[in-house]
Amino acid sequence: MARVTNTDTLPFVESRYELGMLASQRVRDLNGGAEPVVEKGHDKLTVVALREIGSGKLDIDNVRHEFIQSYKDTPVIADAENSLEIASEDPLLREIDAELENALVEDSHDGVADAGDDTPDESEDEE
Repeated sequence: MARVTNTDTLPFVESRYELGMLASQRVRDLNGGAEPVVEKGHDKLTVVALREIGSGKLDIDNVRHEFIQSYKDTPVIADAENSLEIASEDPLLREIDAELENALVEDSHDGVADAGDDTPDESEDEE
């Protein structure tokens, strides 16, 4: 199969839209180290993915499942304590985090002190 056309792949997918989604998922798989089911040659991974789909040798249901799971498995960080930067073992990153935390604490204390300094003391006004 020298050239892959939409017509070659339509027996294996339901629409051109699905073809684009499945081909992009297959390219991500190939980039991740998956073995191609057709000869790669000097073709780009996009062409290889389309050739795989058009050949019928690829398990389309498995690629469809991987595509759906890739959108379901989005990691959510519940709080800042689980951040990669905070939990880093790199001493330089820990030092930077400590400096930033100290700067934030100092700024918050300065803000409170400034607010108190702006108001006149009532005991001085009474005299």
